[in-house]
Amino acid sequence: MGDVLWTPPADVRERSRIGGYLRWLREHRGLDFADYDALWRWSVTDLEAFWRSIWDHFEVVAHTPPTATLTGRSMPGARWFPGATLNYAENVLRMPGRADADPVVIAHGQTRTPVTLTAAELREQVRRVAAGLRRLGVTAGDRVAAYAPNIPETYVLLLATSSLGAIFTSCAPEFGTRSVTDRWQQIEPTVLVAVDGYRYGEKAVDRRAEVAAIRAALPSLRHTVGIGYLDPAAVPDAATSWAELAAPTDEPLTFTPVAFDHPLYVLYSSGTTGLPKPIVHGHGGILLEHLKMLALHHDLGSGDRFFWFTTTGWMMWNFLVSGPAVGAAIVLFDGNPGHPDLGALWRLAEETGTTYFGTSAPFLLACRKAGLVPKEIADLSALRGLGSTGAPLPAEGFTWVYETVGERLQLQSLSGGTDVCTGFVGGVPLLPVHTGEITCRALGAKVEARSADGTAVIDELGELVITEPMPSMPVGFWNDVDGSRYREAYFDVYPGVWRHGDWITINSRGGCVITGRSDATLNRGGVRLGTAEFYSVVEGLDEVVDSVVVHLEDDQGGAGELLLFVVLADGLELDDALRKKISRELRTALSPRHVPDEIHQVRAVPRTLSAKKLEVPVKRILTGTPIDRAAAKGALANPESLTAFAQLAQRRAPLDHPTPA
Repeated sequence: MGDVLWTPPADVRERSRIGGYLRWLREHRGLDFADYDALWRWSVTDLEAFWRSIWDHFEVVAHTPPTATLTGRSMPGARWFPGATLNYAENVLRMPGRADADPVVIAHGQTRTPVTLTAAELREQVRRVAAGLRRLGVTAGDRVAAYAPNIPETYVLLLATSSLGAIFTSCAPEFGTRSVTDRWQQIEPTVLVAVDGYRYGEKAVDRRAEVAAIRAALPSLRHTVGIGYLDPAAVPDAATSWAELAAPTDEPLTFTPVAFDHPLYVLYSSGTTGLPKPIVHGHGGILLEHLKMLALHHDLGSGDRFFWFTTTGWMMWNFLVSGPAVGAAIVLFDGNPGHPDLGALWRLAEETGTTYFGTSAPFLLACRKAGLVPKEIADLSALRGLGSTGAPLPAEGFTWVYETVGERLQLQSLSGGTDVCTGFVGGVPLLPVHTGEITCRALGAKVEARSADGTAVIDELGELVITEPMPSMPVGFWNDVDGSRYREAYFDVYPGVWRHGDWITINSRGGCVITGRSDATLNRGGVRLGTAEFYSVVEGLDEVVDSVVVHLEDDQGGAGELLLFVVLADGLELDDALRKKISRELRTALSPRHVPDEIHQVRAVPRTLSAKKLEVPVKRILTGTPIDRAAAKGALANPESLTAFAQLAQRRAPLDHPTPA
């Protein structure tokens, strides 16, 4: 831990966007900062001055100016830029530094040939689709839902929807019907845009039946638009085609001015403690946060091509597609990242001239485990930055990147969440990269580690908390009229302080190490899966009375193991036929990622006195922690239920699973 793998060049302040921002602060604000730590401390202390400087430095396009920067610093309740009206899409489509003929969307996949949109073509597509949505009756506040992959149409739809002041939401088409309807029944969309299917590697996946089931489950729908993605001729019955939606028109491209906190899109929690929470993000907060992160932390500008491997069901897609707001072109990819082999995305980086390559820690570790040397199979000389998120990247992942990808690029491990659609902690051009360490806390994010007694600690493991408001904190949860669900989600442990649910250690130089979720969210292949979604399907079967699911990570970069434990109805024994039935139900209703590696029968699921399932203690027991250390028996309604898991752990040993500290 702590070995320096990369050092900023001597002229970093002359060459980087954060260096330009520091010069701007000196010239326009009379502020001079000796180093990043001093800049960060100012950014989380003088919140009004920092966030107003982001607004001014990036010359945010507003229709009416704000009357203030921040009214009150309490959380929840802080209100940013009151009085301002603006539009996210208008600010993205400025595309600073990009000429009309410059490529800004470069899309590759396994379903069709590559598509490139220039700046002029992107604006034209948004103009036409916005007019098409208006023809369908879409107005400000309406919800437009996309059951579509990471393709240009989905991006155009987001920008067109937001240009009208309507609200966008998306689910990746690998989501099963239940996963989608659990989300969208809560927000009642009026328009659905859906693909007929897609290819994953060589496999064609037909989703027409799922689209029909989703339509039937959403009585709020007034219109469905079909994208013939797998079969260009496929359009659902009584649906509009994408070509009709995007038909030529004389209507100009206009942008509806909306309040700073007007809803832009709805993202969703993983559904660990019930239905997935519909997290509402606002136009202004997302715009400012992404301008800050993409330009100042990732150092992206008009000379860059920005790629992140993501689906439209992960907040990293929303983060990626803000790239043109800072002048960067974006590279979209839809398909199996391991087809025909793990070199596919590295070859894509060469083909597209990618300068910033974003992916997940499990992908990097899988490449390492496979013995891949990316720089030997692709020309990666254009790469300046490599981003890793979705799970903690261990030290061996860092060293593998510098040994096999490139010595001169900056590796940025980052961590944040759907809740803020950004990273709380990440990298910055001004600071060196240390092995196994996230470089810094992001500007404007007052991150602390809190011990069990609630005090801030340095060089000790603690709960990741945020002690000052950020503009991209949610506007709220959909239909949470009194704000009680929102408060419960983040502020129930430390009143007035955001508790995120991660374990973090912050060292004396500001570097951070995340050691996983402090809650029970599952994380498979860098994709978060919610336990509540498992339970709603599994326990919907007549044979199953109760269940608990845990994910055991593989520190060598594999997918790990997903273990499901079921309590069956009286007289039933778990056999292969029932195992297959459970797996089939999970695959159909949710996704292939939800299919367990093993299913075991137990007599009882451990529960607290308030009847909550104890996923985390079960996981700790299965990775070698003694029962007495894994759970406080006095807090359990049925402490004897833990014994079965301890016995299973003994039968499975020795396993290459680290014992949690």
